Amino acid sequence: MLPNRARIADPFWTSYERLVRETVIPYQWETLNDRVPDAEPSYAVRNFRIAAGVEEGSFGGFVFQDSDLAKWLEAVGHSLASHPDPDLERQADELIELIVAAQQPDGYLNTYFTIKRPDMRWKSLTHCHELYCAGHMIEAAVAYYGGTGKRKLLDAMCRFADHIDSVFGAESGKLRGYDGHQEIELALVKLYRATGNERYLKLSQFFIDERGQQPYFFDREYEEGLFSPWTEDGKSGKPDNAYHQAHLPVREQTVALGHSVRAMYMYAAMADLAQLNGDRELLEACRRLWENTTTKQMYITGGIGSTHHGEAFTFDYDLPNDTVYAETCASIGLIFFANRMLQVEADSKYADVLERALYNLVLAGMAQDGRHYFYVNPLEVWPEASEKNPGKHHVKPTRPKWYGCACCPPNVARLISSLGDYVYTVNEQARTVYAHLFIGSDYETVLGGHTVKLRQHASLPWQGDVKLEVSLPEPTRFALALRIPSWCTELPRLAINGEVTDYSSGVKAGYAHIDREWSDGDRVEWLLPLSAEWIEAHPEIRANAGKAAIQYGPLVYCLEEADNGKPLASVSVRRDAPLRARFDSELLGGVVAIETKGRKRTTDGWSGQSAYRRSGSASGAASSAADIPLRAVPYFLWGNRSGGEMSVWIRVSDS
Repeated sequence: MLPNRARIADPFWTSYERLVRETVIPYQWETLNDRVPDAEPSYAVRNFRIAAGVEEGSFGGFVFQDSDLAKWLEAVGHSLASHPDPDLERQADELIELIVAAQQPDGYLNTYFTIKRPDMRWKSLTHCHELYCAGHMIEAAVAYYGGTGKRKLLDAMCRFADHIDSVFGAESGKLRGYDGHQEIELALVKLYRATGNERYLKLSQFFIDERGQQPYFFDREYEEGLFSPWTEDGKSGKPDNAYHQAHLPVREQTVALGHSVRAMYMYAAMADLAQLNGDRELLEACRRLWENTTTKQMYITGGIGSTHHGEAFTFDYDLPNDTVYAETCASIGLIFFANRMLQVEADSKYADVLERALYNLVLAGMAQDGRHYFYVNPLEVWPEASEKNPGKHHVKPTRPKWYGCACCPPNVARLISSLGDYVYTVNEQARTVYAHLFIGSDYETVLGGHTVKLRQHASLPWQGDVKLEVSLPEPTRFALALRIPSWCTELPRLAINGEVTDYSSGVKAGYAHIDREWSDGDRVEWLLPLSAEWIEAHPEIRANAGKAAIQYGPLVYCLEEADNGKPLASVSVRRDAPLRARFDSELLGGVVAIETKGRKRTTDGWSGQSAYRRSGSASGAASSAADIPLRAVPYFLWGNRSGGEMSVWIRVSDS
């Protein structure tokens, strides 16, 4: 068991852990080896075989193809930590032998440059993802070491990090640069924590501090004849520094700009460094960027990145539903950022967003069968428009088997495999254990020299019953801080050893602090009120003007054509329409569905194929609308039955 990791034992999440372990990891291994019929080829394993001299051929895939394999291997490491599997471990060991064989004598590792462009190493950081790929392989090495205790890949990645340290830095003769796609920064922090080598922490700090300094590094690369792997002639236009979050020093940035995944990985590393170095200025930047991202540029599902042009942020409140991007990886990065902010300062706003992105967007990124995935996560889908409107081709009505750019599928696998990392954090100095997520699990930590064990039983997302059992060798005083979710319409009920307890005086930053001397066998009951409710959007979110969405606890709901027919755009509900939550064991494997009543406009009374007519009584025709029952399902499960229409936001009326 890794430090601070809970072992998941939960009626909802255990099934997802098992799906990843038994289906997703084996399926993704087959895709990475190009053995899945009708799926886009990966080339990932083949590239390493060629780089290692085991096979002949040319490089295949994108310049960052190594990262897909690294994320899969990281998922394996996390999975083995909680569920040892000799066959899977042997398979991973063989892959690690191949990876190490592909490593160059000086420690460098990247199949694109080893096979295709050995003359261009470290010469096109703007576009070529070298440090990004390095970061993912470092994260894989740390996870595999944590899950198995084996150091082969970890030692290889230390050699790679040492090589990177010899190339980059502020010292004379070193390259004062940074990658176009952030990732190495947070990976080096993980490597530091695994090895204790402070050079890795300092190198991460260099990459963060150097970013956005003038003269701009990407501009210098461009002036020297920047190479691009994305054009036929290899030529590049002048880089957009804001797209790479390199337009200002990071401590001066206030608004989330540019590529959303790059931003989240950078913000996560900034939070890491703020915590480890006690850097208040960096922490303030993290707080500003968090507020802008989550209060002005985040979808109700926890999605971020509103345009497919560059997979990027646009501007405050610009959150279209039907052309949205909301890449799965971006919300996983948001979870990384939230988790690190919780380690700096326990504030429920971070855990609320973490939970929202986890239950809604991340789970939506994978089908129930574990073999199909969304890269883009829309809030409104019209399949014909996805097929015929060039501006909506990126919006898929069904999940494909794989992608040529397959960053999202193994990202989902590694997150779910490491879910136990997100349930609790500990403040040793304050002798406080924070419960951020209510997920059934077993957890062990040490406070003031005393071993504390917590067993949590939870019934989310369908019910709100949470129970915690405390195991101690001797009575120990500490605080147990329970998050009060933002979706609670009233304060949760607390009982300790069966006695209802008033905790109102101990509420701090959205957590109920229960500070007492605990004894072995103490029982805590935390009853979270769950109800279906209508949610409205900020008036400046134009796409949702006059609309509402349904939420039930941590879950966002949507209408699907399979339940409600089409066109969904013609459906409306009364603003005060009652919502009925009902568990349906036959629906999508067993879910709470939300039922209500609405109205749907019809084509009755329309003349021929005319697109327009006078409104109301002036048309000389009766109102063409019918009362209909409506059923909403959890957003994370949409698209598992058919490729029909879907909508999160529903038009509302006062009558």
